[in-house]
This record gives sequence, structure tokens and C-alpha cells, in this order.
Amino acid sequence: MRIRAGFEITYGCVAPTPMLLLLSVHPSRRCDLITPDLLRTDPATAATQYLDSFGNLVSRIVAPPGQITLAADFLIEDAGQPDAQDPSAKQLPVEALPQDVLPFVLGSRYCETDRLSTMAWSLFGNTPPGWARVQAIVDYAHRRIEFGYHHARPTRTAHEAHEERKGVCRDYAHLAITLLRCMNIPARYCTGYLGDIGVPPVDAPMDFSAWIEVYLDGRWFTFDARHNTPRIGRIVMARGRDATDVAISTAFGTAELLKFEVTTDEVLEGCDERALRSLAAE
Repeated sequence: MRIRAGFEITYGCVAPTPMLLLLSVHPSRRCDLITPDLLRTDPATAATQYLDSFGNLVSRIVAPPGQITLAADFLIEDAGQPDAQDPSAKQLPVEALPQDVLPFVLGSRYCETDRLSTMAWSLFGNTPPGWARVQAIVDYAHRRIEFGYHHARPTRTAHEAHEERKGVCRDYAHLAITLLRCMNIPARYCTGYLGDIGVPPVDAPMDFSAWIEVYLDGRWFTFDARHNTPRIGRIVMARGRDATDVAISTAFGTAELLKFEVTTDEVLEGCDERALRSLAAE
């Protein structure tokens, strides 16, 4: 399967503004790129890149005063398979977890394990450990929160999402991650592209999506508390403890968001070959 993905985001800055951007396809998926995933800026602005402590590809720029548009447009190959499932996957004891997994059983900025631990154990302490317990927690987060873009609030924590019972995909992710960590199950936050592939299209503007990965039986499995069903065509951009680590942009100054468009579409076989050849030549 081929997927065409990209974005066009415009900010307005009142002065030269340093920015960190996590808008690139994650290094683990870059081998699947058919055309380059290149960050374009208008006006042209120098950019450097580095890998952060979570292995994400970060771009650094200094946005000039006025408007700056960030854009990308690429093709990527995908297996076209839904998220992997393994109901027999077992939970590992904390003492058996690799050192690089341990940060994902600890509380973090938006995932207050100290505030939800007692409740988590009362709700899930009698569930079978392993896949069944993870699915029970994801089911709970899915039912607990009402989705709505008008519910978005960038400062909402997992505890607040639980009490307010509303939010967007990041809130589902934060709540599920927090409850999993309360049960000593490593869970990390993911952000990236998720188009309406293999499901009925949604009558709403496309956006980046948030989901989670859970460590069972020595590997990471994808779960999605918002949709709560295996999906096709995820393209991960960044992973971290919570949304703090994977913000698509961090501005060290005033940067007003003026435009935000995301594209994620399956390219059907034989469809618009001229456009694909044009894109590959860019």
C-alpha cells in the first residue's frame, strides 16, 4: 500500500523566534519512504536536525518576523495490515524490564500516576495480567471520555480528563497510559499520521493523531484508546512519555498558529500516476 501524507502549517511571529519541530517521519519508518520527507519553509529558513533522547528526529529553525509556512509532502510504503494483536502476550515483572523501558512505567507531566493509582488497582487489580488487562484499561479510557475537537485543551492532564470525561485523542492516550503505568505496565505516547484508511471517512478536517504503545512479552504493541479498534496505515512521527516530549512545535517566543492542514490518503493502484511521478521528481 502507498500512502501520500504531508502538512502545511503557518505561524505568525512578532520577532525572530527559535523553534523545535517534531514533524518528520520517525527514523524507524524512513526506510519505507518512496519520496523524501523534506521540511520546506516559506520564506526559506535554515534548519538543522538532531535525534532527541527518545530517538525522534527534531528540526531546529529560527522563524523570522512575520509569517512562516512549514510544509511537507511525501509518499510512503505501508504493509496495509491492521495493528498487530497477540491476546497471549504476557506482562513482564518490573525487575525484568530493560533499562530503556523503565521510564515508561513512571509518572510524567500529563500522566499523574500518583493521583490515579488507587483507583486503577481497584478497577483492574482482578483482571488477568497481560493483554487482557491492557485491553480492559483501553476499553475503560475509550468509554470514559467523550471525543470532540471543541473539547481540546493543551494543559489537560490524565486525571483531569478522567474527571471531566471529555477530550481529544491526546486525552484518551494520556488516561490509558497513566492507568497502565499504575498497574506497572510500560506505556508510551505516540504521535503521527492516521488517515481514514479501511474505515468510513470522517466528516472533519484531517489532523495528526495520538495513540499509545504498550510493552508486553518483550515488544511494543499499538493500542488506540480513542478508536479502540486495530487500524491500517499509521505513520509514527515521534514517541515519548507524554505529549510534552512529542509536541509538533515548541516556540521560544510568540508564534501564533494561522493555518493547519494535514493530509493522509491511500494512493489507489493506477490512480493519478502522473501526479505521483511529478511528486517523486521533486
